[in-house]
Amino acid sequence: MNLAHARQIVDAVLYEGYMLYPYRASSVKNRQRWTFGGVYPHAYSVAHGGSDPWSMQTQCLVKGDADTTLTLRVGFLHLVQREVGQLDVPLAEWQESPEPPLCKVQMLQIGERRYYAWQEALERTVDVADLTCSSLMAGMREIPFSFPARRALEPLRDDRGQVVAVLIRSQQALEGSIELQLETVAEQVFRLRARISNVTPIPRLEGLDRDAASLYALVSTHTVLGLEHGEFISLMDPPDALREIADACENVGTYPVLVGIEGQCDTLLSSPIILYDYPEIAPESPGNLFDGTEIDEILTLRILTLTDEEKREMVAVDEGARALLERTEALGPEQLAKLHGALRNPHAVDALTPLHQHAAMGGAILDDVVEPWAAMDAKPRLDCLRVGEVDLRIGDQVRLRPRGNADIMDIALSGMTATIESIERDFEDRVHVAVTIDDDPGKDFGLARMPGHRFFFSPDEIELLAIASHPTAVHEHSPRREAQA
Repeated sequence: MNLAHARQIVDAVLYEGYMLYPYRASSVKNRQRWTFGGVYPHAYSVAHGGSDPWSMQTQCLVKGDADTTLTLRVGFLHLVQREVGQLDVPLAEWQESPEPPLCKVQMLQIGERRYYAWQEALERTVDVADLTCSSLMAGMREIPFSFPARRALEPLRDDRGQVVAVLIRSQQALEGSIELQLETVAEQVFRLRARISNVTPIPRLEGLDRDAASLYALVSTHTVLGLEHGEFISLMDPPDALREIADACENVGTYPVLVGIEGQCDTLLSSPIILYDYPEIAPESPGNLFDGTEIDEILTLRILTLTDEEKREMVAVDEGARALLERTEALGPEQLAKLHGALRNPHAVDALTPLHQHAAMGGAILDDVVEPWAAMDAKPRLDCLRVGEVDLRIGDQVRLRPRGNADIMDIALSGMTATIESIERDFEDRVHVAVTIDDDPGKDFGLARMPGHRFFFSPDEIELLAIASHPTAVHEHSPRREAQA
C-alpha cells in the first residue's frame, strides 16, 4: 500500500472540520463541527430518520486474479469530551484517587493560560491485511472492531505549583464492523464492496442531541485500500469497456479515488470529501488549516487580523490551535506571497491537482503559461478621470458606494474606504476604477495587481475623500457615452 505518499491527503481529510475559523470554542461554527464522514450509532440514526448515517459503503473495481492480495485500513477520529474542573481546595500534591471535590466550569484562567471545555479527538485505525481475492470470493467477510471507554484527569497547577484544577477527558466506547465482499464482473475484474457500520449501543437515546451523539460516532471516516499483484481501476476515468460497470458501483457517503504517484494504481483512498484521482497538497500550503474547503490565503490573513483577546481564546482551544497560530504568525513575506497561488499548466506531465483550492488566478506563472490578463494590461491606462467637477487620480482615497444592482461582493464592501490603484478601460472601452481596500491586510497583493485584493468599481460608485497630488492628463468620463459603448 502506497500509504506514505497518501498520508498528507489522509491527514487533511481526517481533520477537515476539526477546527473552524475563527478557531474559538465560543464561535457558533465550532459548536456544529464534524460535517464530513460521520458514521453514527445505528440506534441514533434510525431514531432521527437516517439524517446522520450509521454506515458508509465503498464499491470499487479491482483488476487481478485469485492471488491478488488486498490490504485495508479504516481510519476515523474518536471524539473526547474535555471538561474543566476547578478544585474546591487546592492540593500541594496530586493524587487521582480518590477524585478530589471539584466544580465543573466552562472556562478557567490560571495565570496567563486559559482552559476551555471542548471536544478533542484521537486518531483510530483498523487494519485488515493479506486478504486474497480467492478468500473474499468464498463469501462475505465481517471484521468486528471496538475501542473501550476511558476517563483520565490531568492536573493543572498555578504559579506556586499547587494543583488548582483538572482537565477531565472522557471517551465513550465504540463498536463497529467492516464487511468485505468480492464478485466477478468481467474477465479478471472484480467489484469489491467495503461497508463500515457503527453498532455502538447507546445507553440513553432519549434527549440525545447530535453533538452528544458525536461522542459515539466514527468521525471523518475514510478507507485506504492497497493491492499486491493487482490494480484498481479509476472510477472517474475508467476504460471504455468498463465504464458501464464502473458507473454501477454504489458508493454511499464516500468517493474513491486513486492516490500516490500519478500512473500508479495500487492504492485507493475512499474519502468523505470529493477529490480527483491523484490529489496532492499544493506546495504553497504551509500546513493544515482544518477549516472545511479551506482557502489558505484568506484564512491565514484572517488569523493575522485576530485581536490579542481572540488569539488568547484560540490558543486555549488545544495544542493544534496553538501550533496553527504560531505557524501562521511565523510566516514571512515570501511565504505569504506564495499563498496567493500559482497558475500551472494543466497539460504538464507533473501537473498537480491541489487538495486545497487556493490556487488562484495570479501569483507565480509556471511552465511558461501566458498571463490571462496580458491583453487587458496592454491597453493604455488612465492617470486621471474627471467625473462631473471632480478629478479622480491614482492614489486618491475614496469611499465605496456600489449601486443597487451590484453583486454580493460589491455590497459587502459598501461604505469601506479604499485607495485608487489604477483607472482602466475594458475591451468595450468602458472605464473602471481599480481600488485596494484600506483595511485589507493583504492590500499589498492588490498593489501588485493580484486578484482577490483588487476590486473594480464604476466611477459613479465611488466618493472622493482625500486627494493625492499627481499632476496628470485628464480623461473626461461620460456616463452616457459609456452606456452607448
